[in-house]
Amino acid sequence: MMNDDARVDPETPLHVYLIAGEPSGDVIGAHLIRALKAAYGEQLQVTGVGGPEMEAAGLSSLFPYGELAIMGLFEVLSSVPSLLRRMRQTARDIEQREPDVIVTIDSPGFVFGVIRRLRDRSCPRVHYVAPTIWAWRAGRVRKFRRHFDHLLALFPFEPALFEAAGLACTFVGHPVAEGDVDDGDGAAFRARHGIAADATLMCLLPGSRRGEVSRLLPVAHDALARVMPDNLDLVLVLPAAANVRRDVEEAVEGWPWTVKVVDGASERYDAFAAGDLALATSGTVTLELSQAGVPTVVMYRVGWLTGHIARRMIRIDHASIVNIVANREVLPEFLQPRCRPELIAAELNAMLADSARREAVGAHAQRIALDIGGGDERPGARAARAVLEIVEAAQSR
Repeated sequence: MMNDDARVDPETPLHVYLIAGEPSGDVIGAHLIRALKAAYGEQLQVTGVGGPEMEAAGLSSLFPYGELAIMGLFEVLSSVPSLLRRMRQTARDIEQREPDVIVTIDSPGFVFGVIRRLRDRSCPRVHYVAPTIWAWRAGRVRKFRRHFDHLLALFPFEPALFEAAGLACTFVGHPVAEGDVDDGDGAAFRARHGIAADATLMCLLPGSRRGEVSRLLPVAHDALARVMPDNLDLVLVLPAAANVRRDVEEAVEGWPWTVKVVDGASERYDAFAAGDLALATSGTVTLELSQAGVPTVVMYRVGWLTGHIARRMIRIDHASIVNIVANREVLPEFLQPRCRPELIAAELNAMLADSARREAVGAHAQRIALDIGGGDERPGARAARAVLEIVEAAQSR
């Protein structure tokens, strides 16, 4: 509860400085801005660095945030002078504006470069998207503890880990819950695409990056070659990420089965609502599928060297978020050497033959996904409430 003596009340201006340096953080930041406006009203001032989503929500970005989204060793090296200049510019802007709270969203490389340059620590510093110390590089917590006052976490088990390490942390929920997965219309999708109401529909999600598609779509093809002959009513739907749709269409064009390729969020959510089963590359999409109650077989494979390095660094046994939270295999996973067509096909065939098992897996995964989402309150609203309470506590001292 806000107390009446605190500065944080709708009659007093509140200045929030936000920094996000990549598309996922831009989306999270936009939800946070809208929730802060809804909770605080017209006296809210939001400045900082963000992308088109945050700008649409009301932020005037200090500079185009696309300059921070740099990939590749040589590109990073050549961009170091520009990045350092932007770090100094952002730090100066914060000190000149004197915000009531600084909220940084992911992008730790740029964020730490800014935070280290701040001389004044009079306002609270909050980092949104707690680092995954439970998965790898647990020592990072010391760096966050040195530079931040509070973390906002995506997963319900994270606050206890960080608080044990001496850093305040609040669970706000995963941003997947901000989407419209629950609004999917399966009947409309089947009618729109001429799919019979009693046909078995499998969603195929080969990844959102070209490298994933090129590695994993052939694995899916070879697995399906072992599945399709015994499941003649099986309909394949592939909700493709827009950036890889052409690659996907070219790849499935020569398949001996019809694959309906769709894209766009509404089509994807409708396909999930219509789906009886999914074969998906590990990633955020497996959480979306779980939220929709779709039983999912998870696959993932990277190159030998990358996989060898990852095995030495990563401290968890599972890849999909639902399994990580449950700490057991709720969704069947086929990773690295086990990402083989014959193993995946055997699991798909077993799931297709047992509707009761499919329903049980889907229901269990959905319960976990809803918990990760934070319940009835959306993550952006929970994060906004946490930020306001942090400011109030700081200004009441």
